[in-house]
Amino acid sequence: MSPREFQFVFGGFVTAWLILVIYAVSLGLRERRLRKELDRVRQMVEKR
Repeated sequence: MSPREFQFVFGGFVTAWLILVIYAVSLGLRERRLRKELDRVRQMVEKR
């Protein structure tokens, strides 16, 4: 494999990992928001 090909492969792997990390962080943030919303709804239901 030539150095230029290696650079493209390495760049592709780095890009793929960055996308996966950003996606995982996004899912974590959504989960946190949903948990807060669910807690808020539970509190509203308990008040009634």
